[in-house]
Amino acid sequence: MSKKVVIIGSNGLLGQTLVNKLYKHPDYNLYAMASGENRNSEVKELNYFEIDIADFKTIKLQLNLISPDFIINALAMTNVDTCEVDKKICDAVNVDFVKKLAVTSNEIGTHLIHISTDFIFDGVDGMYSENDTPYPINYYGLSKLKSEKAIQKNRTDYTILRTILVYGKVANMKRSNIVLWVKKSLENKEPIRVVNDQYRMPTFVGSLADACLLVMKKKAKGVFHISDKELLSIYDIALQIADFYNLPTSLITSIASSEFKQKAKRPPNTGFNLTKAIDRLGFKPLYFVEGLAQLQLDSQGNIND
Repeated sequence: MSKKVVIIGSNGLLGQTLVNKLYKHPDYNLYAMASGENRNSEVKELNYFEIDIADFKTIKLQLNLISPDFIINALAMTNVDTCEVDKKICDAVNVDFVKKLAVTSNEIGTHLIHISTDFIFDGVDGMYSENDTPYPINYYGLSKLKSEKAIQKNRTDYTILRTILVYGKVANMKRSNIVLWVKKSLENKEPIRVVNDQYRMPTFVGSLADACLLVMKKKAKGVFHISDKELLSIYDIALQIADFYNLPTSLITSIASSEFKQKAKRPPNTGFNLTKAIDRLGFKPLYFVEGLAQLQLDSQGNIND
């Protein structure tokens, strides 16, 4: 018997990727929720519900009527600087909504899969395991840590997937990401400045979506770190993007974080130890160039092949 899955935040990068993967999957009956009209042009006849997170009463009613086996919460306010400035709005999306979702998931007996972030860590040490102590240095990271604690407090069946610098491409995107920004800038012959002292393990959105599917398949619970396998400086990420697309690296200037003024602090090094996800989930992380190759295939219309 197929399992019912609700994707909340289905218009975003991860949300659309999950919809594309699950829509015709024989094991799952898919429902999608997001603000505004459905932006996914790849999937026809989607069970889509337009939601307003300020009206949780209606969302709760819909969830009760569906009675899903899994809820994947891919909805979040992820602009780090905006979160630093608009803390009230950040809390409404990243904390308050998640608290209500956790309570509701517990009440209806649903397994909640929640997407979190490397930014719950301060980035001093790097290569963090799931057992390392969080210490966020910006409000976005703090809000996501609060959401994790809210889920754990309500003792629902839950899985928290922390991830890093997700990139990819779907239809009608509202936000760009590191790969699309670098590629577009260089194609337009625009010089870019990129920090050389912040290190990340960039994550192909397909890898993160696959991790969600593995969690559902194995009914895995707890916290897992999900990213691709290479720790790179943001500058090196930009160079690899340029090389992959045969674009001029001469337009890329390496700078220190201190030269790049931002409202929120960024952790310097947030690499993940992926051992738990590999061993428990069977997760297979990619090298960055492998993720870029898969992105290129997807962009050519080979999604779900």
